[in-house]
Amino acid sequence: MEKLSTMKLLPELLVGAQYDIAGKSMLIWGQIRVSFVVPFLRVFMYINLVMLIMLFTEKVYMAIVVAFNKLFGKTPEKRYKFEPFEDDVELGSSVYPLVLVQVPMFNEKEVYQLSIGAACGLSWPSDRIVIQVLDDSTDPLIKGMVEMECESWASKGINIHYQVRENRKGYKAGALKQGLKHDYAKQCEYVVIFDADFQPEPDFLTQTIPFLHHNRQLGLVQARWKFVNSNDCLMTRMQEMSLDYHFKVEQESGSISYAFFGFNGTAGVWRMAAIDEAGGWKDRTTVEDMDLAVRASLKGWKFLYIGSLMVKSELPSVLKAYRYQQHRWSCGPANLFRKMVFEIMRNKKVTWWKKLYVVYSFFFVRKIIAHFVTFTLYCVVIPATVFIPEVMIPSWGIIYIPTIITLLNAVGTPRSFYLVVFWIVFENVMSLHRTKATFIGLFETQRVNEWIVTEKQGNASKVKTTTQQSQTRFKISERILLLELCVGIVLFGCACYDLAYGKYHYFIYLYLQSIAFITMGCGYFGHQVNS
Repeated sequence: MEKLSTMKLLPELLVGAQYDIAGKSMLIWGQIRVSFVVPFLRVFMYINLVMLIMLFTEKVYMAIVVAFNKLFGKTPEKRYKFEPFEDDVELGSSVYPLVLVQVPMFNEKEVYQLSIGAACGLSWPSDRIVIQVLDDSTDPLIKGMVEMECESWASKGINIHYQVRENRKGYKAGALKQGLKHDYAKQCEYVVIFDADFQPEPDFLTQTIPFLHHNRQLGLVQARWKFVNSNDCLMTRMQEMSLDYHFKVEQESGSISYAFFGFNGTAGVWRMAAIDEAGGWKDRTTVEDMDLAVRASLKGWKFLYIGSLMVKSELPSVLKAYRYQQHRWSCGPANLFRKMVFEIMRNKKVTWWKKLYVVYSFFFVRKIIAHFVTFTLYCVVIPATVFIPEVMIPSWGIIYIPTIITLLNAVGTPRSFYLVVFWIVFENVMSLHRTKATFIGLFETQRVNEWIVTEKQGNASKVKTTTQQSQTRFKISERILLLELCVGIVLFGCACYDLAYGKYHYFIYLYLQSIAFITMGCGYFGHQVNS
């Protein structure tokens, strides 16, 4: 009997012990939650709100600058002297300065004819312009095609040079630097750069060179990009919204206020003297264009942005290509900031206001803070407060300020205003990738110098045809982005928990954001072209 009673009591003791362990665990978690988790999350939230205010202030300031400039009609022609060149009977074409046009390319099978043709079609005296095709192609077939295209234009009387290197050291910066070492290049006063997918209008030089010729303090004239394939897919529409804001607000405000902005690497005209004084092209980061612009600005050179002058270009319509591009565009500036911040502050040629603008506004807020706060606030803090309701985000931090920032961005592309919700969740997904790249740049980890040329597809209709043919053969393993997929699943779980137990109704946003992460994580965004 004693044995039987002992056997009956054993399960009860075990159950009691389990309840005791569970109770103690809950008690310990409660203490950790109150002592550490809640204070940490609250501090992290405040840090994000401070970053949000910094970003908000910067965007409002830029919007005011551009609005006032539009209101008072201060066009580039009113701010700088502009007189078109006129033919002279006695001097002939010598009144026109000698111009070098550089077209760097790397295995550009789809667009090499368009870019070379557009460069050769520029309106400028034939004896005062030199076209230089810098071909770093590794595919012998494509290299042969590009060389034949150059020979074809040379047979028509165009002064065109086909240049190749033994290696790709320095990537684009190395190619541009090597191109300037040729004797015919050293004779030129100005150099124009067009990436392989850019197609300038014939009057590009007549719209830009006079500014440099008549204003000796100008070192760079930058044109705006116009996207020929913005209607290809939803991904290209989202990119158009972001880049239109960059050109219409960020570039414009920098040009107006401080005569400084980051050179975009293409569709711009440099004064050779400015490049030489700045120390030439450097390949220490993946943003050689921004590097040169900052160094030239520190030497006292001013920059001019012409928003009315647009050059046709192509947006990446394949998700993989877009991610590589965004990695380079996010990692490079952060790495350049790390390398140049003290050099900028020690500089004695420019004013303290300009140095503060470059360090704080241009680099810290736009290139670092903007990526961090977009990801950490909307994809970390908000989901975390679902489980920690003691931390309450103020409504101005999740509704009012973000709404104003979104509207300021959307104004740049009025035709896509109805897509603003898609743009928000798309940018939040990409902020994960950009934040990771920014950390890589700041701490110079493994992929800091990764340079993968953005794939071009050429004709948009051709892309669609190729997509239809290759979609069925595309392997699932090549599509999956594991990090985005995992974040999407976590956000979906947070949304479900908030729907069941939450009180702030975050689940509406969290469901939308999780769907965006999962969609992109599964590769169902943009075109899918089998390589």
